[in-house]
Amino acid sequence: MNKAFFTATRAWLIIFTLAMTGMPQTHAAEAAIHLGAVAMDIPAEMINRLTPMVKYLSQKTGSPVTYQASPNLTTTVDDLGTNKTQIAYLTPVAYIEAQEKYGVVPLASPLTRGKTTFNLVIAVRKDSKIKTMQDLRGKKFAFGDEKALLQQAVVVRAGVKLEDFTSYAFLKHYDNIAKALINEDFDAGILKDTVAEKFEPQGLRIIHISPPLPSYLFVVNKHLSPEISARLKSAMLALNTDTPENKAVLSSLDAGYDGFVAVEDKDYEIVRKLIAPFRNKK
Repeated sequence: MNKAFFTATRAWLIIFTLAMTGMPQTHAAEAAIHLGAVAMDIPAEMINRLTPMVKYLSQKTGSPVTYQASPNLTTTVDDLGTNKTQIAYLTPVAYIEAQEKYGVVPLASPLTRGKTTFNLVIAVRKDSKIKTMQDLRGKKFAFGDEKALLQQAVVVRAGVKLEDFTSYAFLKHYDNIAKALINEDFDAGILKDTVAEKFEPQGLRIIHISPPLPSYLFVVNKHLSPEISARLKSAMLALNTDTPENKAVLSSLDAGYDGFVAVEDKDYEIVRKLIAPFRNKK
């Protein structure tokens, strides 16, 4: 009886060991993947926006993903390049800087209501007498991050030079700009399209819309293994509004997002051309 029990137990252990050997155990042993993002909003709000995505990626890839906040564009780029973060959610300008400085790799870009592009808009208070871009001469204007050169390029291409303003300031986040306009601290400011839509009911009006621009994107650094990068990309491309849970992940990141699409470096050539004159001034 004891011999039969020993034999059966030994056979079961062999079978179990072989089965476990064929399982993807590397996921559980992996170090956490740190996700960064350009500070598009105040830290608390960025945590709220990114947490659902972090949880989704952790579940879908089998690798633990955590969010690491950063105060500005420069820090986000450097954290990615020095491997403090391995994946990041970037604006087009932040991507171009990170790609040139650290050779980061684009993964996927969100779709905004089915489109691969977004718009920057110029907004004023709803009761403002400002109707056109030409009316902005001699006014106070609000930008976001000082290194977000695409914002400046859009304003200048719309016919207003920075020196035409009485003054202008960099308020870091789009929400700061919107609230400053509502509070009459500035006469006009530049916003991402979906942020403008969010604040329009509170008293904002759009006077100018930029041409379509390639969307924000997720990238990884060169230190992350191709296998993990592929898993992250696959998880993003599978994310759409097919379930309430997935829809919540997307809308938390941005109210207009409804999916992801694969993205390449060449998609951002238009942005390189737009910001080139402003980079040369630095």
